[in-house]
Parts: sequence; C-alpha cells; structure tokens
Amino acid sequence: MHDLDRLLRQDRHWVHPVTALLQHEAQGPCIWKSADGIHLTDIHGKRVQDAFSGLWCVNAGYGQPSIVEAARRQLETLPYATGYFHFASEPAIELAARLTSLAPEGLTRVVFGQGGSDAVDTAIRLVRYFFNATGRPEKKHFIGLQRGYHGTSSNGSGLTALPLFHRYFDVPTSDQHHIPSPYPFRHPQGPDDANVLCSTVKALEDTVTAIGAHNVAAFICEPIQGSGGVIVPPGGFLKAMRDTCDRLGILLIVDEVITGFGRTGPMFACEAEGVSPDLMTLAKGLTSGYAPMGATLISEHIYAALAEAGKDGTALGHGQTYAGHPVSAAIANATLDLYLEGGLLANGLQVGAYFQQQLKQLESLDCVGEVRGRGMLAALEFVADKHTNAKPAAALQFGQQVLKHAFAEGLVFRAFADDILGFAPSLNYTKADIDTLLAILKYAIEKAAASAR
Repeated sequence: MHDLDRLLRQDRHWVHPVTALLQHEAQGPCIWKSADGIHLTDIHGKRVQDAFSGLWCVNAGYGQPSIVEAARRQLETLPYATGYFHFASEPAIELAARLTSLAPEGLTRVVFGQGGSDAVDTAIRLVRYFFNATGRPEKKHFIGLQRGYHGTSSNGSGLTALPLFHRYFDVPTSDQHHIPSPYPFRHPQGPDDANVLCSTVKALEDTVTAIGAHNVAAFICEPIQGSGGVIVPPGGFLKAMRDTCDRLGILLIVDEVITGFGRTGPMFACEAEGVSPDLMTLAKGLTSGYAPMGATLISEHIYAALAEAGKDGTALGHGQTYAGHPVSAAIANATLDLYLEGGLLANGLQVGAYFQQQLKQLESLDCVGEVRGRGMLAALEFVADKHTNAKPAAALQFGQQVLKHAFAEGLVFRAFADDILGFAPSLNYTKADIDTLLAILKYAIEKAAASAR
C-alpha cells in the first residue's frame, strides 16, 4: 500500500494526455501493472480484457515472446544508431524494404519517425517541400474531413477536425480546411451510400474550386475515421477520393495509423479498394505498441523531386533523433513476422468477421442506433429514439456509464464523448474471447439503460 501511495503522489507531476486535468487530480490514475495475451492487470490485481488494444495499437496482443526476444537481442547488440549523415542499421534498412514491398504499389520510400502525429507532420512538411521544389509554391492549402483525426502536432492538429484538439490551440490555420464526414448514419441526405459518396466528392470539388486548385496541395483522410467515432465510409470511398484528387491535380494522403496492420482485415485498408495514395502514414500496429515508431511512405515521384532539390549537395532538412531507431525497427520486423508467418492476419480476418456479426446483434437493443465496423475495428452508437436517431441526454453520460459497468465486470474499451463506444480487439482474439466481450458489453448496456429510466 505504501508503494501505491507513493505512486499516487508522484502521478501529480505527469500531465496526462487527452485528460481533464482537474478531474484527474480528483480521481487519480488507474495504474496498470502487467499484461498478457488480451488482458491487463492493474496495481490492485484486477484483471480486465482489453478490447481496445491499448490505444488501437497492440494489434499482436501482449507478451508475444518473439517480439520481446527481438527487442532484447537488439538492445544487447546495437541499442541505438542514427540514420543521419549516411549512417544506418540493419533492422531499419530491412524494415524499410519490407514496408515498401507490402504497401500499395508506388509507395517506394520510407521516412521513419516516432508515432502517428509526427508521421502526419512529416507528410505535411514533405508535401510543402515537394511543391516548393517543383516550382509551385502557391500550393499551400490542405483539406481534411470533419471528425477526422490526424494527431496533435502543431501542424497535424489543424487537419484533425475534433473540437477538443482545436480549443485554445489556434488551429486550424487559414490554409487548413474540412469537408463533411462521409458518415452514413447521420448524413443530412440520409444513409444511402451513393448519396453520401456523391456529396463527399462534390464537397471536395467545391472546396478546391473555392480555394483555387492552383492553391491546394493535398487532401488527407483515414480509410475509416477512428477517433471521430469509427465512421465507416461507403464502399468505394477511397477510390472516389483518389480519382477526384487526380482530376483536381492535388495529392492524396491516406492516414493508416489506426487502420494499418490487419486492423480492418488486410495489411492496409487501401488494399480493399486497390488504391495507392501519394503518401501514407503508419504507426501503432507497426510495432504493436511495444515501442514508439511511425513511418511516412511516399511515392517515387515525390521522392525524386526531394532528391533533385538537393542535387547541389544540400541535405533534406527533416528528421528526428529516433527516426529508424534500431530497437523499434527490430520490434517492427518481429511484429511483421507474426502478422505474416505467425498467422495473426489470417486470425484477424476470421475472428473479425465473427466479431462484426455478433456485435451487430446488439442493434436489437432499444438504445443502440447503429453498430458499424470492419474487421477488428468497430463502434456502437447509442440513441434515445430509434425513429429520430436523437442522442441520449448529454447529462446522462450514457456511454461512460456503460464503460463503468463493463470495467467493473472485467472489460475495457473506448467511450467517446458523444455516446459512441469504440472497439479494437487485438488480432490474437479467439471467438470465445469475442463471446466474453459481447456478454459483458450487453450486460453493461442493459444495466446503464435500467439506471437511466
């Protein structure tokens, strides 16, 4: 108990991310002590099933021996190596080659970083560099989607389109714009996929026209909007965005930080529609969360312009100390082995189909307006009235109440502020694990609904 008291006192020095700070001071942290498989155990010994893979990232599950061993070997052999000044390490070289071989066709070069936020920041910087270097310096404007999430860097947070990440941060800037989310369940024209898709294409066209195509650099989107509420666009969305960007003469950036590495089924969600973006951002499942790492993949024609701009010997002025870190790269390589040779991708496909099927049955509950998702990524949206799809009263904090009851029964997931629950089980789940998740979730929903009456 004395150790717990010490930790609680010391926690006051940690400014926790995306947390109501005064509320945190009042209630204190839930301190995780250990993890194994799909479970987390807190400092009191309470064991819970983690149905959110940490923060959408522990795709391989906890305690994978091959990943731990790869990290140990690399720490003992070469714990750090810079990628600056023509230096390199074997794990990072190997990883770059593997990623480009797995990525959509045309993405031939990799810029490493530490996570999703700086992967997006790198994409923004390289797009600006590309257009400046190719004599089009006026192309400075970026367009994203409402409810999109692209991290919290000074640049990327403006392309994120969730109010919490704009409040008091002076973003978005004047060259950052957003068009309506392709959100069928709450689309003004109704849930018809064709209408949603057409209106999204038109919104992009109209926004580019208003700004001037000669001023617009790129459009950025997630294949499925994660932190915006696991919004699943209609089929053909990425293909339509690719075609529209090509027609308008702007670049396409696809943010696969959440959707990559089997989260939606295939290695990358772009594969489902045969789309090759100009830039693609990765993180999270890249190392299964075992170490920080991100990557921005770029097409050969962008790389060629970056290289040509330095033909006089001038270096590309971008990078970070830990970019291509050999330990993170070794972990990523071991994680890729599990996805491919270890059967995790195949298991995720099979169990993901079962997960979607079983979760969908909860739409029979009066308070559940929609269940949506793909593979091992899903959301459940609550309503107060199924005829109007009106939200529950904000004061009820209905989603938070469901999470509280579920946690008490040994299950954790994400409860968004607008009464949407998010789920991202790891790819090592079994169908029996899904059954446990659903049983606890249904109980928690019914208990919260009874309390709200």
